[in-house]
Formats: sequence, structure tokens, C-alpha cells
Amino acid sequence: MGEVMMAALGDVPLFNSPLETGLRALVVLDAFYPRPCTISELTWFDHLVVHTADVEGPSSLHPDLPSRGGELLVRRQLIDEGVHLLLNAGLIALVDGADGVRYVAGEEAPSFIELMEATYSARLKSCAEWLADRFGALPEEELRTVVHQRLGRWTLEFQGEGTLYEPSA
Repeated sequence: MGEVMMAALGDVPLFNSPLETGLRALVVLDAFYPRPCTISELTWFDHLVVHTADVEGPSSLHPDLPSRGGELLVRRQLIDEGVHLLLNAGLIALVDGADGVRYVAGEEAPSFIELMEATYSARLKSCAEWLADRFGALPEEELRTVVHQRLGRWTLEFQGEGTLYEPSA
């Protein structure tokens, strides 16, 4: 399956691509399994899994750049595209319920993730497990509150609600 996926990708860039964010989403969904996640939650988790130190977690996978809050503005579309890429590959499954569309790791996800052995991948898996332990039991509204408190005004912007969250004066 890996060779087929790589051949299909051809010259697709990996850094800041739907493939990169989709694979992170897959690792997060596997860590959170069986809890299904919305695209908004996956967007939050994608940011938090690489910036775990921002929420008193292990050292962050990515550098703590001062403007990292702006990353959220581009993540939602990349997450959406990445999730659909891996949904089409059968690694992510769709759960369509009364509360809307959510995603879970597919049956093949654990064995695919096990093949990811690079140092970055091992750290990503560890951070995703920590994130699931820390935030997995929180309902979406409580998680939204945590994200608002930690990431402030960017939250509603990357949720696609079209307005910025401005803290009250």
C-alpha cells in the first residue's frame, strides 16, 4: 500500500501539504480511537500536537515561533484536504451521526502508523498519545474553551465561522 500511495503522489510537496497534515490527523485519530473528531477538533489537535509545550505538555515538535498562532489560518483547509486524501485511501473512516460528520481512524490505521519509524514519527505518536490522555475525554465545547484561552483570537477564524474572537476589554 505504501508504494502505491507514494507512486500516486508523484511530485506532491510534503512540507505544509495535505499529506503531511493528513498523516498527523491520522496519528491523532489513532491515539484518540474510538473517539470520533470533527474537522474543527482535528484542526485544533493538529496545532496542539506539534506545539504541546503550549499546553504544559512535552517539548514541542515544531519550533515555538512568535507568530505560530497564524498557522491556524491555513491549517483548516490543509486538514480538510488531508483527511479526505486519507479517507479515500481507507485509512480514515467517516462517522455521520445526528451531531454531524466526524472522523475516526480506519481499520488499517494502526498497521500503517506502525510503519512510520522515523524519529519525528515516534515523537509525533508520543505527543498524540499525550494529547489524547490530556484532552480525549473533553467534550467539544470544553475543548473549544481551552483553545480560546490558549490561542485567543485565532480560534473562530480557523473554524471557518468568518469572525475573529476578540477578548473582551
